[in-house]
Amino acid sequence: MSLQLYIANTGATLPAQGGSTLLEIASWLPLGYTPVCAHLNNRSVALSTRIYHSAQIEFISPDSSEGRNVIIRSLCMLLYRALHTLCPGQRLVINHSVSRGYYATLPGAECSPALVERLKIEMRRLVAADLPFERHEHPTPEVIEMFRAQGLLPKVKLISTLHTLYTTYYTLDGLADTYLAPLVSSTGQLGAFDLQPYEEGMLLLGPAPDDPARAAIPLPQPKLFRAFTDYLQFNHIVGINTVGDVNDIVAREGEARMINVAEALHTKFIGDIADRIAQRFRLGGARIVLIAGPSSSGKTTFTKRLAIQLLTNLIQPVMISLDDYFVDRDRTPRDADGDYDYEALHALDIELFNQHLMELISGHEVELPYYNFETGQREYRGNRISLGPDSMLLIEGIHGLNPELTASVPDDMKYRVYVSALTTLSVDDHNWVSTTDNRLLRRIIRDYKYRGASATATIARWPSVRRGEEKWIFPYQENADSMFNSSLLFELSVMRDEAEHVLRTVPHDCPEYATARRLIDLLHLFSPISSRLIPPTSLIREFLGGSSFEY
Repeated sequence: MSLQLYIANTGATLPAQGGSTLLEIASWLPLGYTPVCAHLNNRSVALSTRIYHSAQIEFISPDSSEGRNVIIRSLCMLLYRALHTLCPGQRLVINHSVSRGYYATLPGAECSPALVERLKIEMRRLVAADLPFERHEHPTPEVIEMFRAQGLLPKVKLISTLHTLYTTYYTLDGLADTYLAPLVSSTGQLGAFDLQPYEEGMLLLGPAPDDPARAAIPLPQPKLFRAFTDYLQFNHIVGINTVGDVNDIVAREGEARMINVAEALHTKFIGDIADRIAQRFRLGGARIVLIAGPSSSGKTTFTKRLAIQLLTNLIQPVMISLDDYFVDRDRTPRDADGDYDYEALHALDIELFNQHLMELISGHEVELPYYNFETGQREYRGNRISLGPDSMLLIEGIHGLNPELTASVPDDMKYRVYVSALTTLSVDDHNWVSTTDNRLLRRIIRDYKYRGASATATIARWPSVRRGEEKWIFPYQENADSMFNSSLLFELSVMRDEAEHVLRTVPHDCPEYATARRLIDLLHLFSPISSRLIPPTSLIREFLGGSSFEY
């Protein structure tokens, strides 16, 4: 049967015979690279997929954001296969992203440098053998028993809560596993990687973003690693490590206690940060608290809750918005697309901002500017402030950890806090919930409910947001005096129904549908929890609504 295939990469229509695989079709095209997966009618699929109907196809390159994720997932299975060969039955847990790689541990066993080296050698042997990643779909009870025999009990627990008739999985050299995204066609596509000893485990490194032909080089991030570790320890104590654990709690109607405990942990950590700030304040420093973090990390609610905790320490917080220090629109830098780049550091009047900070610290009164977003001009509306002996400035903004923002202020007068949703909940031992996906889901709901933006528009804008974060936020996160993890164990369960409703408004015929569909599939792993159980002071209320704070 002859088909007509529209190839988005080339803009041409290609005739093909029914039953051809996407990998075969890609070999007929002058792509200039070997794709790692494809969008079939705007949905991500593996290249082993056979085509039986006319369709639109877009092949995904290995150096794209999605392509890198496919490679990372494939490397995880490669590592699992290597470990199973060298240490049969040994459990592998891939925890989270840190230091440009993925932190993995071997519970109950020593992860020695010698073992890490042997694993890397075995992984390279598997790459040289160019073995296929084979995709299967079998009745769920059969898959559960197969995973039980392999000792993948968290995976068994999750799949058992989903109640699906069939389950999709992959095999590599006879070993089975499941992943949240398509894998590459064969191990031969995984040449650029590294495996290094790291803390109590090892760091799996994929291709470098700026050069896919070489492995990424680790970036020391001890503070970020510790922030993850603190929450992982909490997860272990309360017995909630995976999505299957959350779903089991929901099935037993124990979600109220889970929510209360998770919220109490947030309160404790915010209180601890306030206590450290107060201690510095009483020693004559820390008159300014700078709060930074990426989009939808919950900076605003964190700042409001921190202000309350500072009041309990007999400190009067005074808040300043960095947005009011934007330069006039005709002086605003532009990005690569020619649009105004409000995320650039020099979109702010840094000189005026530093002048005002030093005047306030010195005991003077200043009149704060107001930026009119409609006219793109700075205005003054008589908003005059000063700092009393028990007052402290709280400043929230993405550039808070960048030394250039407050270059005139002595370091001992500043306390820096980094806020992000460092998601520590794993799907199972080999799949994690991406911090980026968590934040994107928060933003999709918030933009839809409160900013009049469609899910399509938010998803389309997200790559630009991420580029801004990579440039202006992440390089400075280790400058923080404290890190606050704003993620909550239950939040995706609470967001599930509302987020899915918004995501289903994304049309099938637009490129953003691939991301929308992937996020819906992620949400379907979670049993829903009613938002009525969430307290009004919860950080997640910033996105869902119903907060007792004003925004």
